[in-house]
Amino acid sequence: MLLTIDVGNTHTVLGLFDGEDIVEHWRISTDARRTADELAVLLQGLMGMHPLLGDELGDGIDGIAICATVPSVLHELREVTRRYYGDVPAVLVEPGVKTGVPVLTDHPKEVGADRIINAVAAVELYGGPAIVVDFGTATTFDAVSARGEYVGGVIAPGIEISVEALGVKGAQLRKIEVARPRSVIGKNTVEAMQSGIIYGFAGQVDGVVNRMARELADDAEDVTVIATGGLAPMVLGESSVIDEHEPWLTLIGLRLVYERNVSRM
Repeated sequence: MLLTIDVGNTHTVLGLFDGEDIVEHWRISTDARRTADELAVLLQGLMGMHPLLGDELGDGIDGIAICATVPSVLHELREVTRRYYGDVPAVLVEPGVKTGVPVLTDHPKEVGADRIINAVAAVELYGGPAIVVDFGTATTFDAVSARGEYVGGVIAPGIEISVEALGVKGAQLRKIEVARPRSVIGKNTVEAMQSGIIYGFAGQVDGVVNRMARELADDAEDVTVIATGGLAPMVLGESSVIDEHEPWLTLIGLRLVYERNVSRM
């Protein structure tokens, strides 16, 4: 089976693939202080609970694919693959790795690996033109052309960052649970903040996507809009532009990149 690891700024998502099917997944906090040995223990604890894997670390794992937006964590995961999975083919997404998606930006190396991986999966699953909206620490909007090229995107503050900023900077405000309020017009401070977050972000998504789609295609209706990320479900029901919800888009992209590179190793 293939182990895929997507390291974000706040959370790390792991997925276990049996062929093209994701059979298990886990979400843990991203901690840049964890060493390779600590990460190995964490992996053993998670995967040791799965009935298709053995009790020893690495049992049942035939390949590993990793992308990370946190360089220090990528460094430690590289050591994990070397020390604990030495006989298992591993693909770490970085410059030189074949993705099949040309990056047509001014500085391609500045584009986050997860954003390229999302584009890979979007092209494979839905074709182009497409826009991927990833609800993570930042809310990112990534544009893929009709020819399957990554052409650029938009980066905005994420939902959790915005909630935290309101709680820190607002003298009479506090951090709240991100949940749908009873109505758009809040009857108390908590509901007013929840409304601002949920409907404010839905409006942001609709506005940004509509503008991107007009630049991306002659007919904006031809653009497929895919939502992913842990907080996507909070906005799905309120946005009018999202066509598809694929929570495992990045993990699927990692599987595809692994398959495109493992034969070259």
